[in-house]
Amino acid sequence: MPFADAGLGQQFLDSFTFMGNNLSRLLDDTLGTLELSGAALGVALAITLPPAVWLGHLHRGSGVAIRTANLGRSLPELALIAIFLAFFGIGFVNVMLALVIVGIPPILANAFTAVDGVEPDVVDAARGMGMSPLAVLLKVEIPLALPLMFAGIRTSVLFIIGASPLAAIAGGAGLGEIIVNQASYGFAGVLAASLWVSALALLIQGLFALLQRVLTPAGLKVGARAAGLPGGIDVGVADAERGTVMEANVA
Repeated sequence: MPFADAGLGQQFLDSFTFMGNNLSRLLDDTLGTLELSGAALGVALAITLPPAVWLGHLHRGSGVAIRTANLGRSLPELALIAIFLAFFGIGFVNVMLALVIVGIPPILANAFTAVDGVEPDVVDAARGMGMSPLAVLLKVEIPLALPLMFAGIRTSVLFIIGASPLAAIAGGAGLGEIIVNQASYGFAGVLAASLWVSALALLIQGLFALLQRVLTPAGLKVGARAAGLPGGIDVGVADAERGTVMEANVA
């Protein structure tokens, strides 16, 4: 075991040596990963947020939302890429669509749950002030739902970037080209690119956490601090799975 531990430690050090010697290659592949992941996240947000928010506002469709989210979680990325090969061939579009499906479940579940779970008394008060249904949604429900909605988006970011190396097997660009090509880059290269992907996912998730703090209404932050909530209004990634609890009510 000591020898195995020593070998593993040396391989870990070699991965950092690889980073230093191949920094430009890693940066180029990082741009490819960001391009692919950003496109997938953008499409996932565009096709998921509007219906999820509107269904949450209407307090309808919980069964459809949660079952769709659970179905998306159960689909393996490799199988999706293989299926899309028949329709889109090898390249960017194939892998992007697979990553879109990977990213949809947490966004869908959390956006619906966040809007659906806004306090009814607050909504009734807004309606009593003469607000239209659309104004209630835009000015009351969405601002109050932002923390939990962002938790789903942050989870989606982790899922998408974590799965993005699979792009290499279908002609996509990114850090996966190093990870799946151990024959050319050695184990040190594979480990270096894997560490790079992990750090990139955490960095982007952290940036979204900062964006969440900026966009969260000041009144909601003050209320959270006054209530003594741990972590204030910052809803973490672990909370993004809260939406799946609704499955018990759907079954």
